[in-house]
Amino acid sequence: MKKSRKPLLWLVLAAVVMIPLSLYLVIGFYYRENYYPGTYVNGVYCTGKTTAEINAELQTLYQDMYFAEGILKVQDAYGRQYEILLSDIQFSIDYYSQLEELKNAQNPFLWIKGLWGAANYTVFPQISFDEAMLSEVLSQCGLRENNRHTDSLEASQVEIRREGGYTLFDGRLHVLDMDMVVGTVKEALLQGNAFADISVCYADLSYTEEMQNTILLWEKVDKFQRCGIVYDMGDTQIILTPEITSGFIMLDENGEFVLDETGSLILNEEAVEAFVDELCATYNTYESTRTFLSTRGDIITIEGGTYGNVIDREAEIAYLKEAFQNKESGVHVPIYETEAYHRGINDIGDTYVEVDMTEQKLYYYEEGDLLFETDIVTGNMRRGWDTPAGVNYVYAMQRNRTLRGETYASFVKYWVPVVGNIGIHDASWRKEFGGDIYETGGSHGCINVPSDAMGELYDMLEIGVPVVMFY
Repeated sequence: MKKSRKPLLWLVLAAVVMIPLSLYLVIGFYYRENYYPGTYVNGVYCTGKTTAEINAELQTLYQDMYFAEGILKVQDAYGRQYEILLSDIQFSIDYYSQLEELKNAQNPFLWIKGLWGAANYTVFPQISFDEAMLSEVLSQCGLRENNRHTDSLEASQVEIRREGGYTLFDGRLHVLDMDMVVGTVKEALLQGNAFADISVCYADLSYTEEMQNTILLWEKVDKFQRCGIVYDMGDTQIILTPEITSGFIMLDENGEFVLDETGSLILNEEAVEAFVDELCATYNTYESTRTFLSTRGDIITIEGGTYGNVIDREAEIAYLKEAFQNKESGVHVPIYETEAYHRGINDIGDTYVEVDMTEQKLYYYEEGDLLFETDIVTGNMRRGWDTPAGVNYVYAMQRNRTLRGETYASFVKYWVPVVGNIGIHDASWRKEFGGDIYETGGSHGCINVPSDAMGELYDMLEIGVPVVMFY
């Protein structure tokens, strides 16, 4: 009996269908817990991976990209930086819930779709940290110590301080708001930024009525001490800075400012007088002892003479009082009782006559350049007619003069008196000059110059030029 082949055929056909189908279903069950082919999340290949595995990869990727050092840097308005360890605020990054949502949206039994094209997804991390710990860390990282902040003592102070001159300390300006700081840092963390600029977290606080009155008083004080007066002392200028003029303001026994009936500050006249006295002590050069570098190379100490500056003390005190009363400013040349050719501490300057009585030489310098020199004869030392040492000056200039004494009458073409009746003049009666003539055959005290040389010197000089005379 011949058997039918149809059951075998059906079995073969069933096997052909069932085996692939079973395999497909097995793979489908596999993709119930794993992402199916062609899946990319934030650029990460996810095929066959679990949610936990992808979450770990994305966490590492995010950490390396934004917080590789595990530190958040905070910078204040003055460029100072502070570091916060993310571990100190329990900082964490998590994608799990979004990844799980993506996976659940995939039908595991349609996994074959992934073979025909890639599916790209973007997810954003859930960032979390302990806000209380963040506030605590920000309070302890140095921000509060380096900045006035809303709850600091300084932020409640507005006062006038004496620091050289008077300055206004205003603790209400540019105050750091710690609540704003916390909010700004939180925002930086949530945005994946490892740097937080808190320069926007400063504000000016409002003033009490007492603070406003202090500021009004400060404006008067600052205007007073910035008077704008500059003393022109010749070779230097003295600027009346707040360090100086702040001492001109009258204070009571408690160190408080004294105001007149109009509400204006009162000038401390004793302080003004003390300033002028110090000015005189420094710049009055009449009868002072000077050092002088001679042409022969020695540093000479010279006392006495008729040359020098003398400031008119009373006139200067009156000037300063009136200047502050009328709020004057500008460059001021002192009023002098006696004004030298050069003003300043170095009143000899660089234009002068030098009379070296040891070397029996006369030199004339103009603006530092030696323009003239000659041999001379000075006073007869044997007879006690020594020419006096000192710093004097040309106080007159005359032509064709007869010089007279008890025993002589001498005609000179050029007469330049420098101290009393002692002067510089030509001496046509002399044939020789220089050397040691002066010791026994010198003049009655004057400085004798060869006739031709004296005419040349006379044309160079003018009244007021200092004459430095020394041995």
